[in-house]
Amino acid sequence: MRRIRVYVDTSVFGGTADDEFAAASQRFFQRVHGGDFIVLVSELTIRELMKSPTKVQQVLADLPEGSVEMVPADQEAMALAKAYLDEGILTGSSVADALHVATAVVAGAELILSWNFKHIVNYDRIRKYNGVNALRGYPSIEIRSPLEMTYGDEGENV
Repeated sequence: MRRIRVYVDTSVFGGTADDEFAAASQRFFQRVHGGDFIVLVSELTIRELMKSPTKVQQVLADLPEGSVEMVPADQEAMALAKAYLDEGILTGSSVADALHVATAVVAGAELILSWNFKHIVNYDRIRKYNGVNALRGYPSIEIRSPLEMTYGDEGENV
C-alpha cells in the first residue's frame, strides 16, 4: 500500500494534548503508526514544537522510523509564501502560516493537516492558495483537519 505524504503543522501535534482536538489528532497519529501516512515536517514545525510541552514534542519523537520526512523551508518555499502575502491571502503577521503552506506545496505534499481554521484550513484561503500555486506552476494542495482523516469504520482501509 502506498503511504500518503501529509504535511503536518504544529497544531496537530499540539492537538494531541488539547481536550477538543485530542481524539482526532491521536487517531491520525495511530494511523501513522499503522503505516497509512508519511508525516512531512519542516524546520519551522520543529522550532514551533520546541516551545511546546514535552508530551507534545514526544508525539513526533515517538513516530516510527521511516514515517517522518524532513522538508526544507527553503528559498523556493519562502518565495511562494511571499507570493501568498503579496496576494493578500494572509497578512504579514501570519508569515509562519504562509510558510507552512508554501513548504508543503514545494515539498510535493499530497495534503496539509492542520487545526488552524483561521489561516490554513479555510475554504476561501485554500482557493486563493491554489490560485497562486497555479499561476506559479505548482499543483493544487488539499488542506484538511484531522477530523476528516479519522472517520470510517475501525479497520477500514481508506
